[in-house]
Amino acid sequence: MTGTLARGSYRERNATADRALDILLLFSDERPALSGAQVALHLGVARSTAYRYLQSLLAAGLVEGGPAGYRIGPRVLGLARLARKAIGLEGAARPVMRRLSDELCETVLLTRRSGSMVVCLDRVEHDPPVRLSYERGHILPVNAGAPALALLAWSGQEEIRSVLGHRPLTKLTRRTLTDPDQLVARLRRIRVRGVAVTREELDKDVVGVAAPVFGTDGEVRAAVSVAVPVSRLTADRLTEVERRVRRAAAEIAGRLTDTAPG
Repeated sequence: MTGTLARGSYRERNATADRALDILLLFSDERPALSGAQVALHLGVARSTAYRYLQSLLAAGLVEGGPAGYRIGPRVLGLARLARKAIGLEGAARPVMRRLSDELCETVLLTRRSGSMVVCLDRVEHDPPVRLSYERGHILPVNAGAPALALLAWSGQEEIRSVLGHRPLTKLTRRTLTDPDQLVARLRRIRVRGVAVTREELDKDVVGVAAPVFGTDGEVRAAVSVAVPVSRLTADRLTEVERRVRRAAAEIAGRLTDTAPG
């Protein structure tokens, strides 16, 4: 009896955690605030259930309430900062990102994957700024945008299938891929190319170019990417951006190696 109850309780906690993640992934530039009714509608649950999930997020500081509804809470930004610091990225990546942004006159991003979500750890702007879904601390789905695909492409096939089949994939624009089989084939091509390139799959009129940052163990630790407006991108410029992004990713990986404890 006790064992059965414990297993049921564990499954319920897992379901709550999954739903909490689903709620965090609902926030975007277009939806910076959500009402409880909107959350219930998107999740397909009763309002009372949606409010229960939101209360859990409120208690953890991951969302905060206000007159306009629920918003991403400051705890998410703190977690992004800790994640950056914990894996040595804060000092290693920032100088490289600044230089890459200056070289290309474009916005540069640093992201990391956690399960079926991608977190923006850092962002270096360049004038004129580009309107993007990625801000520091933002959480986005793993199937949308060059950074997400670069982070997933070098995972094992079993893990890729598990992540892509965990829940229905989010379609953020008409170009966002949500079919797992198509994504698996896409990830295979990214590994061959060594860089992920997406066009308007996350943000309209923006091309993303991302490369993986490998750790000393050969695992992907992060992705560095550049967001380029379609209007500023020619075939020759895309080739240049790809080359510089690959070089920046390799340099960040080298700096991680240099700063790793002996």
